[in-house]
Amino acid sequence: MKVLVTGVNGQLGYDVMNELNKRGHKAIGSDITESNEHFNEYVQLDITNKENVEKIITEINPDVVVHCAAWTAVDLAEDDDKVEKVRAVNAKGTENIALTCKKIDCKMIYISTDYVFNGQGETPWDPDCKDYKPLNVYGQTKLEGELAVSSNLDKYFIVRIAWVFGINGKNFIKTMLNVGKKYPQVKVVNDQIGTPTYTYDLARLLVDMAESDKYGYYHATNEGGYISWYDFTVEIFKQAGYTTEVLPVTTEEYGLSKAARPFNSRLDKSKLVENGFKPLPTWQDALSRYLKEIEY
Repeated sequence: MKVLVTGVNGQLGYDVMNELNKRGHKAIGSDITESNEHFNEYVQLDITNKENVEKIITEINPDVVVHCAAWTAVDLAEDDDKVEKVRAVNAKGTENIALTCKKIDCKMIYISTDYVFNGQGETPWDPDCKDYKPLNVYGQTKLEGELAVSSNLDKYFIVRIAWVFGINGKNFIKTMLNVGKKYPQVKVVNDQIGTPTYTYDLARLLVDMAESDKYGYYHATNEGGYISWYDFTVEIFKQAGYTTEVLPVTTEEYGLSKAARPFNSRLDKSKLVENGFKPLPTWQDALSRYLKEIEY
C-alpha cells in the first residue's frame, strides 16, 4: 500500500510515518519545509496551493492520504490577521486534498478535533452527531475541513481526537514537566473534561483504518476514563516522581486563554469496537511509555 502523509513535521504525522514503515508500506511524507531529516521518502507540499496539491498527489498516486497537517495554534488563530490564514490551511487546504483524492479515487483519512462541538454538557459526543457549534476559529475551520471531506468523497475516515501528545513536538506533558521542575506549585484547570491521545497509539489505529474500508466518522483517544487537565497533571507528576503541588482552578479563575475552550471534550469511542478496530491502551499506560521515551 502506498500512503502519502501530510504534516510529518508534527507529532502525529511523524508517528504515522514510522508505523507505516514498520508495517512495510510505502510511506511518503510531506510538509511545508523543503526537506525532512527523518524520512527518505519526502516531498515539499503547500496544501494551500491547489495546483501544487493536485500535481504532487497525482504524481505520487497514493492508495491513501493521511491528512495530519493543520493549523493547531488555537489562541493565535483568534487574531484578526490570522483568521484567513487558518482557514486557508484547515478548510481550503483540506478541500484541495479531498478534491485530488476524488480525482484519483484514493482513500482519505482526515484528522479532526473535539473542538467542532460546543463543549457543553457532560454527555460524550457521538462521532455521527451533527450538532456542531464550534467555540473558536480553530474549531470552525476544522469543521469546514470535515465538511469538505464528507461532501466530496465516499472513501473517507474523519477521526476526531483530543489532548494530543507525542515525541515530535510541543505538548501539555512537556510543558507541565518544565513548569513542575521550576516551581513548587502549579495551577491547572479542573473543569475541562476529556481524555488524552498518544500519537504513537493513534498512528497504529490510523494505519489499521487505512488497511480497511470501514469508512465514516470516528472518535479516537486513549482509554482509561474521562479526566480533567488537573487530574492529568497530578498523574504526570506522580509518574515522573515530581513533588510539585497541583492546585485545581476553574477555567474562569485561570484566565489567560484568548480562544474559548470546551468544557466537555468527552468523545464516545464505542464505534471503533463496533467496526472491528482495536481501541487504544489506557492513557495512564500511554503516559508511562511516553515518559520513558522523552528526556525530562
